[in-house]
Amino acid sequence: MYFAEGFPLGIFYDLFPVHFRQQGIELSQIGFLSLLGLAWTLKFLWAPAVDHYRHHRRWMLAVDLAMGAIMLFFSMQMGFGPGVWIAIGIFTLLAATNDIAIDGYTIELLKKDEMGRANGVRIAFYRVGMLTTGFILMLSDYIAWSGAYLTAAIIFVLIGLICLQAPKEKKYVRKKTQSLVQELTGLFFQPYALGTVLLFLLGCLWLINNAAKWLHAWPHFWEFAFAAAGGLFLLSLVVGNGGKSPGKAGNPNPTQGPLFGVLLEMLQRPYIAPVVIFILIFKLPDSAMGFMVKPFWVDSGFSATQIGLVSVNIGLALSIAGGLVGGWFTDKVGIFKSLWILGLFQAFSNLGYVLAASVIPPAAVGAPILLEHKALMYAASAIESFTGGLSTAAFLAFLMAIVNKKHSATEYALFSSIFALSRSFSGWAGGFGAQAMGYAPYFLLTFFLAFPAYLFLPWVKKMLNYAEAQKEWGQK
Repeated sequence: MYFAEGFPLGIFYDLFPVHFRQQGIELSQIGFLSLLGLAWTLKFLWAPAVDHYRHHRRWMLAVDLAMGAIMLFFSMQMGFGPGVWIAIGIFTLLAATNDIAIDGYTIELLKKDEMGRANGVRIAFYRVGMLTTGFILMLSDYIAWSGAYLTAAIIFVLIGLICLQAPKEKKYVRKKTQSLVQELTGLFFQPYALGTVLLFLLGCLWLINNAAKWLHAWPHFWEFAFAAAGGLFLLSLVVGNGGKSPGKAGNPNPTQGPLFGVLLEMLQRPYIAPVVIFILIFKLPDSAMGFMVKPFWVDSGFSATQIGLVSVNIGLALSIAGGLVGGWFTDKVGIFKSLWILGLFQAFSNLGYVLAASVIPPAAVGAPILLEHKALMYAASAIESFTGGLSTAAFLAFLMAIVNKKHSATEYALFSSIFALSRSFSGWAGGFGAQAMGYAPYFLLTFFLAFPAYLFLPWVKKMLNYAEAQKEWGQK
């Protein structure tokens, strides 16, 4: 299942940038492409639907078949027009839905004492799925991009059918909760909860517009939107008696709602604000550099075969090893210590690409590359692959440790969406940064982006202690 989850991400972050760069697409446009990855950030919006209808394996099959159909479209598409942008947007929506179904299924299935080992294994196979795109890259040199995308379509069909054969979901007796109408009606009489939801929705709309740019035709939209939201909040404040009415009979608890209940419940937890900031920026050095690495390879003269070969032969094995070692180390020393120790490994791995970008000159694809330059590039890739697995094992263990089991799939989607937010924006900013600064200075900047997260470690430790104290979390 985690191969099936990692493979679409590899298509998006590794295959598309190489393909489009070989077509001569500018770095700024490739960086902008990463904003379509906001589907991974916003997936919590429809995660409650997956939780409600369950049948996780059927969700997996359906979205895998749909992603396969999009790969068929790409195999017949030669240009880079509006149809490509729309297809990529749909592709990321499907991939994010696949993540929701897989994460919800596995979190329900895993026991507490299996989390450490499971994270190591899932990271390993997730990376295998991502790095399988290296085979697709290699094939593109022999059977053209149309044949490569056709191969990807076949893989999507196969993994969908395999996921359907997984053990059946556990039986789950759903407690009676509010209806959506009851939740929305109740929010109107609870102004502070309503205000939180309105700000949340405006933020989501802003993120979507940054990717789609569909509000340019309405230049005064934001003034109207904030005025309408402010007016609705003030009206709620008057009708709701200054926020005192939630305690009255007939006004439901906003944290029990089917759509926004999880968000509102999370915001009531102690230490949540600094912890959210930590989740947002912990993987920033990795994500800020990641989307520019493959264009750097292309601009250094490496062919698709060479890029794919290194990803498969070196990156694959080391990513698996990194995930397993990271999972073992996390179980051994604890989540908190592993976060800051393995986070340093993650940061220092970026310096390998700083050195490579400082030494290797730009070259056309297919031009002769010195042996020492190849060795330097391959070493930088190997170190990045191994340390990426290390730090991700600790990070995912942390997310699992603070999830409330009552609604694990939706809550895990919220936490992972926060993480995906930095990945989308850092990739977008990375295109402009690499183009303006050059590869070496930009990669050096990503190294220093690692350290702001360490300022929030005291609150991370408090949150872990708080979650540990909730011995029956999920039954309360």
